[in-house]
Amino acid sequence: MTTTVEAEPRTETVELEIRDLHATVEGKQILKGIDLTVRQGETHALMGPNGSGKSTLANVLMGRPGYVVTGGEVRFKGEEILGLTPDQRAARGLFLAMQYPVEVPGVSVVNFLRTAYKAVKGEDISALGFRKHMKEKMELLGVEDEMVRRYVNQGFSGGEKKKNEILQLAVLEPAIAILDETDSGLDIDSLKAVATGVEKLIGPSLGVLVITHYQRILNYIHPDFVHVMMGGRIVKEGGPELATELEDKGYEGIRQEVGLSAEEAGDDAASPGGSKA
Repeated sequence: MTTTVEAEPRTETVELEIRDLHATVEGKQILKGIDLTVRQGETHALMGPNGSGKSTLANVLMGRPGYVVTGGEVRFKGEEILGLTPDQRAARGLFLAMQYPVEVPGVSVVNFLRTAYKAVKGEDISALGFRKHMKEKMELLGVEDEMVRRYVNQGFSGGEKKKNEILQLAVLEPAIAILDETDSGLDIDSLKAVATGVEKLIGPSLGVLVITHYQRILNYIHPDFVHVMMGGRIVKEGGPELATELEDKGYEGIRQEVGLSAEEAGDDAASPGGSKA
């Protein structure tokens, strides 16, 4: 007698695919042909000097106004998303932790998170049901009740703002998260707390793209892949050892290795309004 064993249903891995992406800011070409794929369960670090275009890439991926795509494509779950609004991209499971989180006076963190959850998930949830879900994430990340009762980012320290971003990531449970210089402006203790929180969330259902200027956050978030960006392009890729190489050589050493001039390598990217990206 032959026994047939039914195969377990396969869950398709979500991918964020960036192909030959070009973009301008205020008429200036910043992204000059980016190719990158991030899958669920993978952690990627995108590193580069100031002005190399890292934050421009993050903002283009999330659809922030002011950035004009002039070539290439971005596919998420197999769908071209460049024509979608930021909220539509979020509803499909894409998340951006901002470098400079904004204040939302008069709106508590808990109410903000519940509204965002309902919008992203497309489902209603009772106040009690959401509180239970949020509380599980708060306990995982070590977030206290007092913080979620406050207005969003109002009067928050730099570390509290970034911790609030990671709480949003935990509550919304996206498939792919982009962390835009989450380590920016943090002291050692805050950096460790925030990065350790991210590391706790990383798993088979979450892919992460960590955008950073410094290697220090990678002491706590351990990437599978490292990409070096200069002058609007990815110029070198490798495993975790590449971050260590960067620490030893510096960006200047990598720049010379790949044959770029100082002008070509960076200091030529900006966000709308003129700040470096």
